[in-house]
Amino acid sequence: MAITVSETDMLEMYRRMTRIRQFEETTQALLLKGELYGSFHTSSGQEASIVGSCMALRTDDYMVGTHRSHGHPIGKGAKIDRLLAELMGKETGINQGKGGSMHLSDFGVGSLGETSIVGSGLPVATGAALGSKMQGNDRVTLCFFGDGASSQGTFHESLNMASLWNLPVIYVCENNGFGELTPTHEAVSVPDIASRAAGYGMPGIVVDGQDVLAVYEVVSEAVRRARAGEGPTLVETKTFRFDNHSIGMPVETPGHAEMLVHWRGNRCPIDLFDRALKEFGCDEVTLREIDAQVADEVSAAVEFGRTSPEPPPEAAFTHLYTNPIRIDS
Repeated sequence: MAITVSETDMLEMYRRMTRIRQFEETTQALLLKGELYGSFHTSSGQEASIVGSCMALRTDDYMVGTHRSHGHPIGKGAKIDRLLAELMGKETGINQGKGGSMHLSDFGVGSLGETSIVGSGLPVATGAALGSKMQGNDRVTLCFFGDGASSQGTFHESLNMASLWNLPVIYVCENNGFGELTPTHEAVSVPDIASRAAGYGMPGIVVDGQDVLAVYEVVSEAVRRARAGEGPTLVETKTFRFDNHSIGMPVETPGHAEMLVHWRGNRCPIDLFDRALKEFGCDEVTLREIDAQVADEVSAAVEFGRTSPEPPPEAAFTHLYTNPIRIDS
């Protein structure tokens, strides 16, 4: 199915991809300076997979991310000022400063969140899709996960259940070639994870994860199928992460540095789309204006986070099932 994409939508794709990259580069610098805390798994290099998938959704459709967590809510349209405040542990954060990296959610744009547990988003997405079917609405759910998660039991259980119940869900495997430190080919029994879809009676499609328009076309068809009641789809985007598994991780992924030279030099999704946009007729001035506007957004988000208040001590006892301590004593 050929998908027609307007210039407005293509420029929005470029804006979101650039926003992810600049956000990741900025937060990485802040982390290394000690302004942010915890373990950071950045999605630089995977912007086309994220944005091409998310742009195929409506705002009220659901999306579930992974531990490589910042790019997914940004791709779905979340505000980066509250995301950055969350990474700083501030009260104005998207989760009141209690979640931090790997636990970002924004229900306002359909982002149901993520956790650090590999494969944990698959049953969440499957349940969200079941909820949509039971409610009789036409919302679909898109679930991101990595190649490592495709060997978890949650992957097989979720795909089996989604197929049995004909659920409106799209599973997007972002295969970046490594499961933490392990090359995918050493841990997965098939060359293409999408081929595992055959065991569950659903389409399995491989797409170039560095080509945002190719991803958008494939995921748009999967969304159409899901919304029309034709069931789930497994999409595998072949992509690559530009940073190590985790920022500050003392152990380098074997072979990653050598492969990075090729992927960053020849397969950067933003560079590829920049060239494609110019071929479509977009002018250099427009693209550089978007770069500058995004830089201003990120700078404003940093300032918002820095000037936001810390959560009060009693906030530690909110959003719990029970309050174990009397805080008025």
